[in-house]
Amino acid sequence: MSMPLMERNRYIRLFQDCTKEDIPSVGGKCANLGEMTRRGIRVPPGFALTADAYRETVEKRGLAGKIKVILSDIDSNDMNSLEKAGLEISTLFESIDLPKAIEEAIDQYYSLLGERTGLSEPLVAVRSSATAEDLPDASFAGQHDTFLGIRGIGNVSKHVKKCWASLFEPRAIAYREKKGFRHDKVYISVGIQKMVNARVSGVAFTLNPITGDPSKIAISATWGLGEALVSGEVTPDECLVDKFTYEVVKEKIGGKDIQHVMHPNTGEVLKQELCPEHKSAPSLTRDELTEVARICGTIEEFYGMAMDIEWAIDHDMQFPDSLFMVQARPETVWSRKQAPSVETQMSPSEFILNVLNTGRRLT
Repeated sequence: MSMPLMERNRYIRLFQDCTKEDIPSVGGKCANLGEMTRRGIRVPPGFALTADAYRETVEKRGLAGKIKVILSDIDSNDMNSLEKAGLEISTLFESIDLPKAIEEAIDQYYSLLGERTGLSEPLVAVRSSATAEDLPDASFAGQHDTFLGIRGIGNVSKHVKKCWASLFEPRAIAYREKKGFRHDKVYISVGIQKMVNARVSGVAFTLNPITGDPSKIAISATWGLGEALVSGEVTPDECLVDKFTYEVVKEKIGGKDIQHVMHPNTGEVLKQELCPEHKSAPSLTRDELTEVARICGTIEEFYGMAMDIEWAIDHDMQFPDSLFMVQARPETVWSRKQAPSVETQMSPSEFILNVLNTGRRLT
């Protein structure tokens, strides 16, 4: 017997049903994906497991009191203390079964996602989307875990618990202690989203990240998944595009010796050496580059501010339907820093690595 619709809606929201008003329920990441979906911007389909599911599980499985006891004994200035607490709480989450209603909701919507994509058990990304009740100015970007290439309802549920546990990663505990946020008032949603079988992926800033020039879009791209870019294993292609004419103002083709690809059956991320003709070839055609810039400009116009955007082109689909925006958030680095002097300017790839290595992971 299937769960009543009202009951399902307590735990699940399709992305197209998520708005910025739902941040307390689905977190900033899922709310952003929902807003873009609702505006016709292509994002991989998926759904959000709401903060209600987290709260109910913590309550029904008796975790709240145990977590409180563990956190009462930490020294926020001692990394060993934070790591010990994080490990103990992670073990608690691993030891529990999900409440039946929540397990059933995930199962039903994972099956629905399979129907929409024509796959019986689609590979998905299971993505943390933290939220805070009555804390509109809190920023939890990059503090919690994302898991890629997950297949099957059992594995999806297992990694939902891992995302919940990542609410108590050492850096997340330390951040809340520093900001004075109560640990029991910060919750977590989980986005479950079809994996893009990325032929090309990258990052775009809707301003020049070196000079702050708002008339330009900076695009970095590499073959395959974004793992190689994040890890610094490749020097990505770097392009500056005029935001209004889409003219390429500056272009530098990077050294891309390897790519990371996803195994079609297991979802395992594999490293492959590129063939000689791809190593020095641009990873984007002019049409693809223009389309990335155009959609990024549309996203900036919608949000009314400079944006930091992750995107990917799906190997299994035809362009332009193959271009997906996988994440968008307000650009914050430039707004917090003075423009670097000519002597200390970083290249765009160095700048992006500096951003990504704070804990972000490209899908």
